Amino acid sequence: MKQANGNQHDQPTAMQVALNSLRGGFIGVGVFSFFLNLLMLATPLYMLSVYQRVLTSGHQGTLLYLTLATVFALLILGGLYTLRGWLLSRISGWLSTQLSDRVLAASLGSTLNGSAAGAQPLRDLGQVQAFIGGQGVATLFDSPWVPVFVFVIWLMHPWLGILALCSAVVLFLLAWVNELITRKPQRAANQQQSKAYQFAESSLRNAEIVQALGMMPSLQSHWQGFNAEALQNQDSASSRGAIIVGISRFIRLSVQVGILGLGATLVLAGDLSPGHMIAGAILLGRALAPVEQAMTAWRSFISCRGSYGRLQALLRTYPAQRESIELPDPVGNISVSNLGFRPAQASKPILQNVSFALPAGEMLALIGPSASGKSTLCRLLMGVWPPTVGTVRLDSAEVHSWDRVVFGRHVGYLPQGVELFAGTVRQNIARMEDGPDQAVIAAAMLADVHDMILHLPEGYDTRIGAGGTGLSAGQRQRIGLARALYGEPVFVVLDEPNANLDRLGEAALVRALHSLKARKITVIIVVHHAAMLEVADKILILKDGQVDSFGPRNEIIAALKGSERVPQAPQGGLSASIALNKPGNKPGSTS
Repeated sequence: MKQANGNQHDQPTAMQVALNSLRGGFIGVGVFSFFLNLLMLATPLYMLSVYQRVLTSGHQGTLLYLTLATVFALLILGGLYTLRGWLLSRISGWLSTQLSDRVLAASLGSTLNGSAAGAQPLRDLGQVQAFIGGQGVATLFDSPWVPVFVFVIWLMHPWLGILALCSAVVLFLLAWVNELITRKPQRAANQQQSKAYQFAESSLRNAEIVQALGMMPSLQSHWQGFNAEALQNQDSASSRGAIIVGISRFIRLSVQVGILGLGATLVLAGDLSPGHMIAGAILLGRALAPVEQAMTAWRSFISCRGSYGRLQALLRTYPAQRESIELPDPVGNISVSNLGFRPAQASKPILQNVSFALPAGEMLALIGPSASGKSTLCRLLMGVWPPTVGTVRLDSAEVHSWDRVVFGRHVGYLPQGVELFAGTVRQNIARMEDGPDQAVIAAAMLADVHDMILHLPEGYDTRIGAGGTGLSAGQRQRIGLARALYGEPVFVVLDEPNANLDRLGEAALVRALHSLKARKITVIIVVHHAAMLEVADKILILKDGQVDSFGPRNEIIAALKGSERVPQAPQGGLSASIALNKPGNKPGSTS
């Protein structure tokens, strides 16, 4: 996946687009909040009316009507609370549905680019969703009503209004201080927690080696280091926040007492009625509630803000792929021109000046010593990584100009490290799609793995764990080959497909390669054994990231055999990997 350029930083991300689409929903939440807070006046107005009308007149009918009207208003209030919560839940769910695919795709691009974020972006999306669907956003919509309630209290008596205003200002200042003193440790805690999760995920992926080599104590020590630092920062933030919350609770309760005391003083002086005193106390409690709620929800707000920032950076760096024009089905012509690749942090390129062409239906054997760039070339051929310079073209179209889903239907890829998904053998061969049984069986038979699968406990319905747990390395590799051949691809790249195969598996692989050749499928295969060369039409030798030799198989083999520095394989074949580790001529035509 290509990284965003400078101009794309000015474009709205998928997160911003989704949030803009939710304006109507948030307007609805605002409307509910308006009437909800308006109905909050029902209780103080009821108290005021009881004191001023019922107690003075003694009319029980008035009391009954006032009570029924207030209960009806509170019923509507409860309904609005329910509707607002339901709407916020639907908004958060819709946001997750809209963004989960994009976040997963961007996480994949980030992983391919060398990031160790793992599933953290999906956790970040869950954090944003939880904040929107919880009380955090509701508190934001209730906070603007604080000055409204303070103004109503002021209308009852200016002194009561001044007390309410001062208490609201003090609590807002405490909320601001809470943000200042907890921001840094909370951010550090979130970062350390993220590192701890990433380390745990890496450990779980390597559970086999951890168990075999007894590495658990060392891993636990590393985990405890990450976790201890996260807990330390979390404790620091929580302790500071707890002090502020305690102070704010004391001030809020004291103000509740204070407004009653001040109201009673005004009542005794004849400047205020008892009804206004009680109503003012109720309104003050409602006015200060959002402030206190905001302080208790501050931690989730900080976490949400951090998650939002990380998601924005991720989605901006790895934007959605633009829709490409639908190209004709390829026939399998491959052309590579001046290809070079250098990782972002590397001092020198892994590949440079690699050029060759392979007509449709031909098979190319890619050989070379370790670290010569063979696997990197395979990834570039498949469009897994974008090249630093040069191009890779499938039927004259640059591989990154293809829509990835469409491109995937026409190609097959077996990487050096075969990873299978949790599911059935059938699902893995069908690339986790609900493909037809005929296509799955056809791919298995083309890979010469059909009989092996039938000997599994439940055949094609045999369930395997993540990464292929339950299968041997050779079985995983052969099922991976069937997955690469699913859907009748026209271009297949196989990176050391016999690395984990026994003699029978290797024989089955050779038969599969002959079948691919008979079907005129273009194949590039990384090999280290001479037997695999017999099927190839051409050979490309990589050395130090550059093309050492390229040409027809017989010419390359003859030239290598003619070199005095190249020993013959034990059984008369060519040991290419040995040959390339010795100095010698550059036989054949060089590209």
